[in-house]
Amino acid sequence: MVDAKTVGYPLIAAGVDPAHLYEDQASGKREDRPGLLSCLKALRPGDTLMVWKLDRLGRDLRHLINTVHDLTGRGIGLKVLTGHGAAIDTTTAAGKLVFGIFAALAEFERELITERTIAGLASARARGRKGGRPFKMTAAKLRLAMAAMGQPETKVGDLCQELGITRQTLYRHISPKGELRLDGEKLLSQV
Repeated sequence: MVDAKTVGYPLIAAGVDPAHLYEDQASGKREDRPGLLSCLKALRPGDTLMVWKLDRLGRDLRHLINTVHDLTGRGIGLKVLTGHGAAIDTTTAAGKLVFGIFAALAEFERELITERTIAGLASARARGRKGGRPFKMTAAKLRLAMAAMGQPETKVGDLCQELGITRQTLYRHISPKGELRLDGEKLLSQV
C-alpha cells in the first residue's frame, strides 16, 4: 500500500511503525493485492489503519465503503493523510460523518444506476427488443427434428450436431418419438 521512498516517510512521521508498512506493486484498481490483504489481516480491534491517500485503499467507492464497514465492524479506525479523503478519520465523530456522507452518495449512485437500467430495459421492450441471446432451436429446426426423430435410423447425436443444438435442447422440445412437448408447442405457436 506504500512506496517506502515517497509515502513511507510521511506515514512514519504520522506515527506508523516502520515494521507495519505494507506495500503493493499493483494498481489500486486490482483485486489481488497481497499487501492490502496482509495489512487488513494484521489489524486488531483498537488499531487505526493509516493510508497516504484514499485511492490507495480501494478500487472504487463501493469497495472503499465495504472495506471501511468491515474495519468499523472489527473495531478498527481509518485515517487518510492526504488527498480528497484527508477529512476521513473514522476514529472521530466528524470523520464518521464525512464517511457516512460518502456512503450515502454511493448508495444514491447505485439506486440511480438501477433506475436507469430498469427504465432502459422497459424502453427497449416497448420498442419490441428482447434481451438475451437468440434461442438455438428455431421453428424450422424443430420441424426437421420432428421428421427425423420419426425415422428409426436417425442418430440423435448426429441430428443434434447437424442442427447445432444440444440433446437437452432437442428433448426439451420433442420426445424421442418425435412428438411435440410443451416448449415445442410454444415455439411453433409463435410463428
